[in-house]
Amino acid sequence: MEETEPLRAARAMRRAVLGEAYVDAMTSDPDPVAAEFQDYLTAMAWGVWARGGALSPRDRSLLVMAMTAALGRMEEFRLHASSTSQTGVTDEEVDELLFQIAAYCGAPAGVAARRDIQAVRAARRSGTR
Repeated sequence: MEETEPLRAARAMRRAVLGEAYVDAMTSDPDPVAAEFQDYLTAMAWGVWARGGALSPRDRSLLVMAMTAALGRMEEFRLHASSTSQTGVTDEEVDELLFQIAAYCGAPAGVAARRDIQAVRAARRSGTR
């Protein structure tokens, strides 16, 4: 994919939220199709984050966690829950989000999100993320 200013901004936002190590691991595959796929995902998903507008990174973080939980995409939910310190989302806000998830997405989604939040916080306390 051609290196454009929007793609550069999206890459920078992805690194700022998810961290250098994670992004480096995801983009290290030498396969040209893998690199093109990563650029596509970065431009599409992280381009939304980098565009500015009325939603802050904090708002976008909460929305992504809610949407990934609603869709049952718990690996992505954990990834974004692990990145809340970079987006300004507090533990208290995540706790409230769990109630929203359970109320609007159902108890199984709320329980899965709560379980993953507990794991994310345990990893944070142990220094593994």
